[in-house]
Amino acid sequence: MTDLANKSVLVTGGSRGIGAAMARAIGAAGGEVVVHYGHNRDAAEAVRDDIGAARCHLVQADLAEPDQVENLWAEALALAPGLNVLINNAGIFEEAPVDAPLAQWRAAWSRVLQVNLFAPADLCRDAITHFRTIGGGRIINVASRAAFRGEAPDEMPYGASKGGLVTLTKTIARGFAADEVLAFCIAPGFTDTEMVTGAMEPEAIARATSDIPLGEMASAEEIGALAAFLCGDVVRHMTGATFDVNGASYVR
Repeated sequence: MTDLANKSVLVTGGSRGIGAAMARAIGAAGGEVVVHYGHNRDAAEAVRDDIGAARCHLVQADLAEPDQVENLWAEALALAPGLNVLINNAGIFEEAPVDAPLAQWRAAWSRVLQVNLFAPADLCRDAITHFRTIGGGRIINVASRAAFRGEAPDEMPYGASKGGLVTLTKTIARGFAADEVLAFCIAPGFTDTEMVTGAMEPEAIARATSDIPLGEMASAEEIGALAAFLCGDVVRHMTGATFDVNGASYVR
């Protein structure tokens, strides 16, 4: 079993779905967790209750606001001075049809890239700066199957942002390995969470599932267990790797 007794982890978007499963898995392995949430304080508190207040802290920030992103790392570090793992999990979808008015198109691209790529990049910058002073650390970025096989035409900003996140991860791994800053990427396909299946009609769920050779969507808990494993110290030479969790719906 993964032992994270010496790990302190910031999980963005940690109040629900995949992020909450990650936080719980890290807590179950003995790690200290800082759970970032955007607006749902009650959901974040439920995660904290599951882990225990002694090893779980909450921090609020709207990642669509660059000034709040700037303060997030400092607040997390104040709550958990031994912070040595960053998990960039938070992300949003927003449709941007090519026939939408130009202002709407640009606004959607701006919002999605800010939350899904620019905010994680800023947090990676903060983490690298901090990790270099403490002898190293881990960065785990949550991308998507869409980074490799493409996204639906109306959701191009999402696919592009996740593709950028994969490249960001690889660049960090290559550029900062000498500082013991390791970087990994997790690329889920359809996952059975409120954000995904909760927003889909039954027919859409059936279509999505039919494209998965395993015959079912991944669970948030499966991805949470993988994240907890990557927080540990046994896979150093996998730095720069992307881990696909899509039931063989897209095999690279």
